[in-house]
Amino acid sequence: MHLVIRVCPVARFLLCRAAQTRSRGIFLAQNTHQMGKRKVHAAAESPKSANENALQTTDSEAEGAKQAPAKKRGRQKAPEQSVLPEYNVSMRPPLYDGPAMRVLSWNVASLRAMLTKTPAAMKQLVDAENADVVCLQETKMQDKAIEQMEALVGLPGWHCAWNCSTAKKGYSGTAILSKTKPLSINHGMGKDEHDQEGRLITAEFPTVYVVNAYIPNSGEGLKRLDYRLQQWDVHLAEYLQQLAAKKPVVLTGDLNCAHQEIDIHAPKKNLRSPGFTQEERDSFSKLLIGGGFTDAWRRQHPDITGYTYWNYRFNTRTSNRGWRLDYFLVSETLLEQVYDCFHLTDFMGSDHCPVGLVLRS
Repeated sequence: MHLVIRVCPVARFLLCRAAQTRSRGIFLAQNTHQMGKRKVHAAAESPKSANENALQTTDSEAEGAKQAPAKKRGRQKAPEQSVLPEYNVSMRPPLYDGPAMRVLSWNVASLRAMLTKTPAAMKQLVDAENADVVCLQETKMQDKAIEQMEALVGLPGWHCAWNCSTAKKGYSGTAILSKTKPLSINHGMGKDEHDQEGRLITAEFPTVYVVNAYIPNSGEGLKRLDYRLQQWDVHLAEYLQQLAAKKPVVLTGDLNCAHQEIDIHAPKKNLRSPGFTQEERDSFSKLLIGGGFTDAWRRQHPDITGYTYWNYRFNTRTSNRGWRLDYFLVSETLLEQVYDCFHLTDFMGSDHCPVGLVLRS
């Protein structure tokens, strides 16, 4: 006796689709297995860098994706973006033991507060790098506190030059500390409209000018953007050109601008944030880079992400979501003398990290 089962058209369709799906799954698994074998074989034959292999793997996976059947349903996953390597101190060259000028720069976000939390910070930093010159920004000091602060800094025998804000108490301020006494010190750039906030100080040494700057932030709502673009940036560029006509210049400090997209963690989200507007970046390019200066760190690390500032409020230092605001810009005539330009990202005490330059004599 034969039993005849009648299958309705809908059930038959579902059974067929299930069988097709299973067949495709087996095909994809076999295909993926073969692709994996090819990748391992290719990697063994070609001793290329890790970055090149990563790029090849991505391309191979993309080709495999083209061969695979297109999904009719479901959200397409966006392709992953390539991630640039992050800077760390292991990228520094071997210690240079020849004659050199070693310059450090650090936005301390209140010198008194920093030394209260970490009293030996300045001496530890100087000793670790055998520094000759230390440039500080945002000291937030007044002239009457200079003697006391020099004692707290803990660098006996060093020459200390300070430029404190007279426009507002506990605001801004710059300083240059050096092992040897500079030939001259200049406070500001000779413009009354800028020099009341203590944002610029210059030390002249026998072969170079060291200019320490704490450039104004464009402020909440970009309320100081016009002032920065039309006055400060223009007058600073003129001042630097006057110095460069006499001898080479090293400009350092918190320049309050992430110059390129690589210099900020989330560029697309910050297009109108102070320090990353297109106007500020264009001004940086035109007046500083276009004025005969080279970004020493970016020249040494063209394809590396490296930040020097992290917002305290959002704990962004832990996840390294930062900005590169602190620079060494050097006259082009000094480029062959630059041995190392570096970030000391593990050195704590401020929302900025110290940065440094080794300039061979």
